[in-house]
Amino acid sequence: MKIVTHTIDDIRIAEVVSADRVIHGVEDGIDLLGNIYYQDFDRVILHEQNITPDFFELKNGMAGEILQKFANYRVRLAIVGDFSKYNRQSVQDFIRESNKGRQVNFVSSLAEAVCKLSQ
Repeated sequence: MKIVTHTIDDIRIAEVVSADRVIHGVEDGIDLLGNIYYQDFDRVILHEQNITPDFFELKNGMAGEILQKFANYRVRLAIVGDFSKYNRQSVQDFIRESNKGRQVNFVSSLAEAVCKLSQ
């Protein structure tokens, strides 16, 4: 795993870059948050392919638990990917509701993630 820094004006955004999955479960999400927070970032870009598909099974509570930790530490998050494959209405509603706020956004491109997090 590598952290790439995007700087827009005085805002530093951490992009997590990895060929492998970074988040397999809740503990991985919390560890990543701690790592990012320790490096003095408060905005993070994750790529969907680095997150276990279980994250998008809302019934298991993984997404809620991980995202609540990000919210508690006031670390904004953008997840980049193609979310159309998650055809459950609950997942689409969750993504739509998240995108109404600023804490967590699901976006289709890195450029869109940087733009959202730099506001």
